[in-house]
Order: sequence, then C-alpha cells, then structure tokens
Amino acid sequence: MIRGYTLPRTPKGKSSLIPNPPWHYTGNVLAVEYLADEKKAAAFLPDGLELMSNQCAVYFIEWQYASETGEEYLDPVCSQYRETIFLLSGKYKEEPVAYCPFIWVDQDKALMRGLIQGWPKQIGYTWITRAYGLPSKAAPLEGKPGKYGAALSVYGRRLADAQVTIEKESETLPSPTFAGAALIRFFPELEKEKHDQPVVHELVQLKSRDVKISPIWKGPAKLNIFENPYTELTDLKPASVLNGYKFSFALTVDDLRHLNSLK
Repeated sequence: MIRGYTLPRTPKGKSSLIPNPPWHYTGNVLAVEYLADEKKAAAFLPDGLELMSNQCAVYFIEWQYASETGEEYLDPVCSQYRETIFLLSGKYKEEPVAYCPFIWVDQDKALMRGLIQGWPKQIGYTWITRAYGLPSKAAPLEGKPGKYGAALSVYGRRLADAQVTIEKESETLPSPTFAGAALIRFFPELEKEKHDQPVVHELVQLKSRDVKISPIWKGPAKLNIFENPYTELTDLKPASVLNGYKFSFALTVDDLRHLNSLK
C-alpha cells in the first residue's frame, strides 16, 4: 500500500510534497488598499460571486510554516517563503467575501498547499523591506514609523511594486482581508473530448482558526502594476491608491466551507 496526503505517494508516506493538515502559519505583511476599474474587476469573479465594490488589496507577505507534528521552522528552507496576493471585494449571497484572482509564491510546498485550498498560485518572487531592532540607515526600526517597499517579479520581469510610509497605529485591517476568502478549487480533465469538463470545479470558502494579529500600522502608499505578456493583472491596476499597512499575524488552516459546485 502506498501512502501520503499528496503526490508522490510512497510505501512509507514520507515523500509527499506536504503533510496532512492542520497547517500553521505566521507572517509579516505589507499591504496596500486601492481602487480598480469596477467593470474590469467584476469580470474576474466566478459564478456565485458578485462585486461588492471596486476596492482591492495587495498583500506582500513573508511566511513561516509548520505542520502539526513537525518543527519545519528549524529547517528554514522548507518553512519560509514569500508571497504576493491580490484580492477583490466580492459578496456571496449578500455576505461580504474576498476573492483572489492572482497569487504568486516562490516555493513548491506552499504552491501545493494553496492549490488544495483553491488559491490560484503561480511561481513568482517577492521582496519586502525588513525592519530590525537596532537603528540604522539600512532599515526602518521595528515597531516605529518608517518607510517600506515591496516588489513582485514574474518570469524575470517586475510585475508590481509598492511603497508604504507607516505613520500611526490602526484599529482596522486592510480591506478586503483574506482570512475567509472565497476561492475556486479547479482540476481539469485530460481525457479526450472532455477537456471542458473539469474533474473538480467548486466555489469554496477558507476557514481559518486561531487567528492572532499584531498591532497594525497604517500610512500613505504607492502602488504600480506593470505590463507582462503572461498575465492579465494589468486589468486590475490602480485607478487610485488608498492606504498602506504593516502588521504580523498567525493562523491555522485545516478546513473549508463548500459554497457551490460549478461543474
């Protein structure tokens, strides 16, 4: 008998790309809220969702991960990764939800966990300014006002970049937020004559638990999205930029809510 939560499945089950849930995460976030073209944003939503507003958010995140029984954080090459997430403001049966049309990550393990949940992950490379606990011209001081930057590169081309000047603490998170995002789980069919009949096609909602959030910093921001021949992200470029945010948080994922079958 072969075992494993994901491929490759083997006699001992130790070779799976990722282990069984629950999956535990902690991350440092630089985020920007902005307004996009309403008609173009609405075109990205799947059946079952409607656009609530043209407010979007992009999250640049440095993550660290661990499984329930492992201490992957002691092997940083397996536990650390960086990610850029774009979110739209949608609604499902009048319930506000975020929807993710694009997300880029730099590690295969994180990509697989995301595809299982419904995040449409692709490979890309994210860089984020780091703060430190000592004053220096080389970095902002942790927990103090300062300037931060982030950038996303895909296929060797810069796709997006942002700058945030944090000035004061905020009582609210950026909107939309992704902890309960609505997502599409999709797996295509390869059998001839059935290429338009996916094996899995369903609208789900992420269920996070044990969510913890640090103090939230807020301030003015800049955001650019650049042309790239392999993505339609430029359809979601900012018409105007609202606020920038910096914070840390932790959560656990081991469940989801089925909303609609789209087959």
